[in-house]
Amino acid sequence: MNRIDQRFRALRATRRKGFVAYICAGDPNLNATAALALAFERVGVDVLELGVPFSDPLADGVVNQLAAERALRSGTTLTRVLRTVSGLRRRNCQVPIVLYIYFNLIHRHGVKRFARDAAAAGVDGVLALDLPPEEAGTVEAAMQRSGVHPIYLVAPTTPAPRIREIARHASGFIYYISREGVTGMQQSVAASIKPMVGTIRRCSPLPIAVGFGISTPQQARSVARTADAVVVGSAIVNQIARSGECRRLTDTVSRYVAAMVRAVKQV
Repeated sequence: MNRIDQRFRALRATRRKGFVAYICAGDPNLNATAALALAFERVGVDVLELGVPFSDPLADGVVNQLAAERALRSGTTLTRVLRTVSGLRRRNCQVPIVLYIYFNLIHRHGVKRFARDAAAAGVDGVLALDLPPEEAGTVEAAMQRSGVHPIYLVAPTTPAPRIREIARHASGFIYYISREGVTGMQQSVAASIKPMVGTIRRCSPLPIAVGFGISTPQQARSVARTADAVVVGSAIVNQIARSGECRRLTDTVSRYVAAMVRAVKQV
């Protein structure tokens, strides 16, 4: 069974909410990424999203854009990200891993080859930011043959018929982006989260992870009361940017993430 399915089944069995952490792979380097992944697993992160750095990340705000720039400067490529995931699996890291990626990188790698390589490395899901489900047939089929979940986004402006169509293609979980626009930290959570999550639940039995803009333990706890899982990205990436390549990067960032995890698990 896919690790994502296993994790959400375990969460449901214990009536707990999940925490999804996003970082950009290779920021500041891939050794740091591996160390963070292992530390995040120790502090209770349920799913790790690894952003594959891309030169034109249109869905990302400035924090994640700068992270992608740092990662590219450090020599990070898709092949090296997959090698890092494979290394984590050899070290018995069992946290479910989702690649957050732009389709150009998949296309260049080759769709079938990408699906095979991702599965072989130990990737559990792929979220292609700029690939709508009605155009994802080849990618989706290749992923499913390899046992990798295609993850899709639902936006605040997505109407119910469109949500049903997305749900027909999705597996693993559905990612609800709680705000319009790009990724980034916000001062408050969107008021539309509860009704939109309710609409998605009526369209799909899949777990619903809510992200975009969540940056404090209080916000994470608030969203966890409605969602099955909470996604925090830019706030964690910002902690990495502040820490740079200092020796205490892993400890500093994992402590920050641990506070977020505790807030979610209290719900």
